[in-house]
Amino acid sequence: MLAELTLKAALPDRRALDAINHVLVLGAKGTAVADLPGGDRLQAALRRRRKKAADLVKAPLSAESEAGGLMAFATPDLQALAFDQQTLLRQAVTGLLAEKPEILAIVVTGSAAERRALARLALYVVWVNGIALPERKRQPAAKALKRVTVYGLSRDLPVDDIRAVAEGNVLCRTLTLQPPNELTPGRYRREIAKLARRHGWSREEFGFDRLKRMGAGAFCAVAQGSDEKDAAIVRLRYRPRGATKTIALVGKGICFDTGGHNLKPARYMAGMHEDMNGSAVALGTLLAASRARLKVNIDCWLALAQNHLSPRAYKQNDVVTALNGTTIEVVHTDAEGRMVLADTLTLAARAKPDLIVDFATLTGAMHVALGTRYSGVFASTAQWAARVLAAGTASGERVCVFPMDDDYDSALDSEIADVKQCTLDGEADHILAARLLQRFTDRRPWIHVDLSAHNCKGGLGAVASTCTGFGVAWCDRLLREIAGR
Repeated sequence: MLAELTLKAALPDRRALDAINHVLVLGAKGTAVADLPGGDRLQAALRRRRKKAADLVKAPLSAESEAGGLMAFATPDLQALAFDQQTLLRQAVTGLLAEKPEILAIVVTGSAAERRALARLALYVVWVNGIALPERKRQPAAKALKRVTVYGLSRDLPVDDIRAVAEGNVLCRTLTLQPPNELTPGRYRREIAKLARRHGWSREEFGFDRLKRMGAGAFCAVAQGSDEKDAAIVRLRYRPRGATKTIALVGKGICFDTGGHNLKPARYMAGMHEDMNGSAVALGTLLAASRARLKVNIDCWLALAQNHLSPRAYKQNDVVTALNGTTIEVVHTDAEGRMVLADTLTLAARAKPDLIVDFATLTGAMHVALGTRYSGVFASTAQWAARVLAAGTASGERVCVFPMDDDYDSALDSEIADVKQCTLDGEADHILAARLLQRFTDRRPWIHVDLSAHNCKGGLGAVASTCTGFGVAWCDRLLREIAGR
């Protein structure tokens, strides 16, 4: 649950400010210290630390109120990149939330436009970081923020839109951090069913036996290694009145990835319960869109399975036939993500959406290329690539577009099948994976997101936790642009 919100037009006087234990004070770049509530405390802190007011554009500063409360000050440049603004606010909020407050105040100053921009920025950052993420300690350390009050603004704030994206991000991170013995494909399906009932989404499940009969050999090759036949492709539908465009969101949902017969070493198997993050991003985006009532139809396709090692598990040199008839030579069993996505993309494409967007923690090559501060994307046209980049800049979730020219396909030539699943060379595997996946999109407009930024130590942009929920805000921005909102 996100903290309850109260908006107040008037700024708090000195006595009221001192009565609040945790306060975030914001002005736009260039705001004089004297014009900020609590400015005398800030001035003293600046002198003590040999800093200037201009430094508040780059890093926040904290000070104690006369009553001993904690105050954080920042003056973001509202013309700077959204990522830089969010990073500054995240740094300011982290110190306040570290004390586990139940109540937090945000004080915004400046012109009406500046106060709106500052409040919108701060409220999102506070909401995504003021929640308690899953933990299984006997005495939980985390406490959720219960109430946030914004002073200096009483209207003209798109609260529902801000809340929608924050809720989508929180859902994504909450699912991603579930331990693998709790979020199996079967339990994940039950959780999705609850979400569908709660939010009015229609739901259809393609279980293992049904997919086998349909000829989804790529998905079933991965799923057949599990004792429990609980793997499935789940389709959720959101159909708002008046929508004319349909977007398919496709998410990789590998609830645990051992690597299969090509077993991962311990160092690389740790954290593989987060290999379902792509499905969590798709779900979080669907939640954000439906909570904000975006006028765009959404089909959300979730590929839920585990990649286990067993006598039945698929193996190197197997040849399997995917749902669209393509034969695939298996080269490495740890390249399971592109296998489950192949058949899921085929199902999504058969519904003839206007755009397909898939999310996956897919390749180590993307981590090598970008690290964990950007995610890599591929787009079927230059026009979609431009829109992808614009959404990244506007949302603060940065993406980098990669090439995938036709001549990369020669690396995937197989002597016995239509295509190789991957190569053992490792070169440009992120690009080869995209080239493979595009074969299953039926030439429809398509964007592939390789989520190298789903996990960033110390946080990223607006989000302070290592698990970032990257992709929800980016895709929400893209959907809003498509919906004309």
